[in-house]
Amino acid sequence: MARIPIIIDCDPGVDDALALLLALASPDELEVLGVTAVGGNVALAKTQYNAQRILALAGREEVPVHAGSASPMLIDLHTTDVHGSDGIGGAALPEPTAPLASVNGVTYLNESLAARPGEITLCCLGPLTNPGLAICNQKNVLGDARRGVLMGGSSERGNVTAYAEFNFFVDPHAARLVFLSGADLVMLGLNLTRQVPITAARVAQIAAVGTRAAKAAQQMLTVYGRGDTAMHDPCVIAYLLQPELFSGHQALVDIEINDAERIGQSVVGDPTEIGITNALVLDKIDADGFFDLLCERLARLP
Repeated sequence: MARIPIIIDCDPGVDDALALLLALASPDELEVLGVTAVGGNVALAKTQYNAQRILALAGREEVPVHAGSASPMLIDLHTTDVHGSDGIGGAALPEPTAPLASVNGVTYLNESLAARPGEITLCCLGPLTNPGLAICNQKNVLGDARRGVLMGGSSERGNVTAYAEFNFFVDPHAARLVFLSGADLVMLGLNLTRQVPITAARVAQIAAVGTRAAKAAQQMLTVYGRGDTAMHDPCVIAYLLQPELFSGHQALVDIEINDAERIGQSVVGDPTEIGITNALVLDKIDADGFFDLLCERLARLP
């Protein structure tokens, strides 16, 4: 199977860190072209630094990290404390030796997708500010992507408010732009990721792998699991590696930006009633298969 070229847009974040490790441990299937960071779980200065440290942990510092937007498109940044004050649960990660890339993350997305139309899969793990701004720069840029695979939203209840999931709540205007872009999108929302809870038994399964990366994952998840009990972002990478673990349906997704109480809500419409769709919404995952895949790949890292 030919390798899938990907760009990972993220806001590390413990679950982002696990997603990065999963991708970096899978070079036979995934060609990680670059990482773009965005302000989200913690401020941009921390998310870009955390991405660099995860690459150092994996021994993959040849992958460039580009700093993107520090704040949402139209509103103030809303961060969270569930990942610890540093964003990675205080885990002891190596210091990066490679510098931050000089090109801004949004510019990098525009240039990379335009240079390889129809080839690159964009993996979005955080607020969609960077791709949203890329659309503002170049209207059809996401149409140049092979597809966009997004962790965000929910067809059920939210986790920041009763209605909204964190990533879409942080930048609802960017999320709406992405879903209106006409790009080929796959959405992995809370209704899916809550099916892969972080339990003591799962953390022990990861720790038993015994590698430096697995031990770091254990440290991060021990803190993260006290405030959020779902393994959100690694599901995006797992879907690329083993899509047979997932199932879903086509739907029309829109993002609420006007109602203050419901802002950031992902409204998932029934395609049989509406007749048009804009995303594949995944709603089932094989949790055992997911954790087996994660542990098998963590065993490949230092």
